[in-house]
Amino acid sequence: MTKKVYIIGHRNPDTDSIVAAISYARLKQLLGHPEYIAARAGHLSPQTEYILKRFKINPPLYMADLIPKVEFYMNTNYESVKEDVSLCKAVDKMMGTNSSILPIVDEKGLYKGVLNYNAFALNSYKLLNPNRGDIFLASLRLIEKTLNATPIVEFDPDTYFNCFIMIADDDVPTFKKLLEARKSENIIVITGDREDIQRLCIEAKVKALIVTRDYIINKELRELAKKNRVSIISGHDSTATTAMLIEFSSPVSAMADSKAKPVRQDETVQKIRPLLAESTARCLPVIDANNKVIGTLSESDLLSEANIQVILVDHNEARQAIEGVEHYVIQEIIDHHRINTFSTRYPITLINKPVGSTSTIIANLYRENHVSIPKDIASLLLCGILSDTLILQSATTTEYDVATAQYLSSITELDIKELGSDIIRHGSKIGGRSASDVIGQDLKEYEDGKIKYSVSQIEVDDPGEVLKRKDEFFADLEASRRAGGKLFHALLVTDITQLSSIMLIASEPSFESILGFPKTEEHTYYLKDVVSRKKQLVPLLSELVAKLVEG
Repeated sequence: MTKKVYIIGHRNPDTDSIVAAISYARLKQLLGHPEYIAARAGHLSPQTEYILKRFKINPPLYMADLIPKVEFYMNTNYESVKEDVSLCKAVDKMMGTNSSILPIVDEKGLYKGVLNYNAFALNSYKLLNPNRGDIFLASLRLIEKTLNATPIVEFDPDTYFNCFIMIADDDVPTFKKLLEARKSENIIVITGDREDIQRLCIEAKVKALIVTRDYIINKELRELAKKNRVSIISGHDSTATTAMLIEFSSPVSAMADSKAKPVRQDETVQKIRPLLAESTARCLPVIDANNKVIGTLSESDLLSEANIQVILVDHNEARQAIEGVEHYVIQEIIDHHRINTFSTRYPITLINKPVGSTSTIIANLYRENHVSIPKDIASLLLCGILSDTLILQSATTTEYDVATAQYLSSITELDIKELGSDIIRHGSKIGGRSASDVIGQDLKEYEDGKIKYSVSQIEVDDPGEVLKRKDEFFADLEASRRAGGKLFHALLVTDITQLSSIMLIASEPSFESILGFPKTEEHTYYLKDVVSRKKQLVPLLSELVAKLVEG
């Protein structure tokens, strides 16, 4: 089957991360690969929401994690059977497809049960005795289809009933006594070319008479059967063969394994492993949230590669990636950050360029592949560049970013300065938002050796609102730091009008004591001309962490 390939950015995605995922997925689709899907590992920031609404583009698929789930391993090339199909037809399908189970569904595809070889064996051992006299559910229509027989006289062929099979191999007096001991309306009699038995059964008003080996029923008996509402079926096989086959005319639902419970597509593999181990066939049906069968899952499926693969954009560090990504094949990484340790099982395509935005790289991949950039995607890519470079003013901005932004501006007829100011303004609003929401909007986690720390960033046109709520922000930073066992958690509040920043930090006292930045208030520092977390602040903090460790 065709695997789905999710193109996904880092946790707590910023605009560049979301734009890169959407735009690269669209490029893949335009190149003839519909299996590529844009995804996201976190909630949208206000800025990103505004941009997507403005250009009428749906957000990427939200995925809370990539912890192995049933849907990533299930077999979608499965066979199912409707509940009113005969057991004979179901078994034929099961053997023809070499399936270990056959999900049973209703007209709408909703799960009703499952047929497996164990259930079939337990329910069919009694077929070996032609005189078993068992009662089972059937309809005349299913009996006719199972025996490949022809209806001669027929009443209510589609009505299900509990039938009792009798083999007419006794003399007439003995068989008459046997008939009288049963309820005639449920009896199906199998007989050959014995007119005396045929008449006896019709007069006794049995449910149906099956005459084997294509023996002809005379006209008088046919008319009597019509009068007494007795159905007559003409079969091709011998009496013994007919008796062996007839119980296969039960609806398959009557032979279902009622103990086999389906698993949901969103359940984790870890949770359902014991259920698989307990199942007779080591295979279970898979249903969606509406109880509709969508696949099967076996123990062998879990030994194969997952049905999904991944492309990472705007990050290349495992701790920034969506949880569970290590379980899947990573096809590509496209990024503009420093390269950190990231192990892959196979060789991959790695595109890493020292530019100000991943959107810059994606835009030029369209050009390299000679694919015309759709206007809505060009608008998104321009927004991604302007957001990540603070309207081409960040220290991370390169000539390549500028040239790409100008190219996209010409396609979209959007003014760079006007568009940039607009999207930055929408991303800087913090009124009515909690401190934890603002801090978590664009949060990056770092690791130097055994030391862990975090740096969040938000761009505003006036840092005053953050400073007024400084205690609230500091309390949330400190709670985050302690919960994660980190050396510090800093919030870089970048003033887009002055192109400088203030930094709030919750830290171990030993680290804050060696900070050399100008201090304006307690736990608050002024960083002149610092606007880039990646290129300006984090390298300085990393040096201080190394100094603390060495000291």
